[in-house]
Amino acid sequence: MLSHQHIAKRFPSGILLIILLSIHLVVLSALNLDRLRVSFKQLGGNEQTFNEWANLIAALNDQATDTKIQRINAFFNKKLVYFEDTEIWGQSDYWATPLESLAKGKADCEDYVIAKYFSLRNLNIPDSQLRLVYVKAKIGGPNSSVQQAHMVLAYYPNLDGEPLILDNLISDIRPASRRTDLSPVFSFNSQGVFAGVAVNAQLGPGGTGRLSRWQELLDKARKEGFE
Repeated sequence: MLSHQHIAKRFPSGILLIILLSIHLVVLSALNLDRLRVSFKQLGGNEQTFNEWANLIAALNDQATDTKIQRINAFFNKKLVYFEDTEIWGQSDYWATPLESLAKGKADCEDYVIAKYFSLRNLNIPDSQLRLVYVKAKIGGPNSSVQQAHMVLAYYPNLDGEPLILDNLISDIRPASRRTDLSPVFSFNSQGVFAGVAVNAQLGPGGTGRLSRWQELLDKARKEGFE
């Protein structure tokens, strides 16, 4: 896709405005903005919060992938406050859609990952380059003996390199080799569940239905307006 700068060199200002508005509308249309906005209001969300998220998606559409990853990670890490599911939803394990998390302004580790995943997918980052990863996290650093279940988002820049890890526990995005506090268990995306986290890990049978909470989340997000 042409950048705004390239377009500016090729078209007069009046035509340029029309083109940029068209690009903006195409991005929001891909998100089924009207449906999402209605869903967000039904969830009791603040319109300003919705607009901040939708405008960020539109602004990032023609940016480099590294910029998309950095900005989306920072947005949700700052916008959402960590709470346990029991405090947010009155349930021990609830997987929230991005709209549910934004409406509450609260999230646990799965919810941060889900919100980032859906946002990056709608910024045209291929599913093959993104995976939600269940890990065991050492609390207190790599040498700690205290572990707890955790989830992070892995972005695979290429087919033969290590993934970058997006996490709500730390603000910067680091290569997996620098996250020695994390022990991966398995990974998944909208294709299904993988036997491991390596870029060439085998996709298991059963598709997304193999992980029922994930399948339920995908169905719920589609009903809200995500494609």
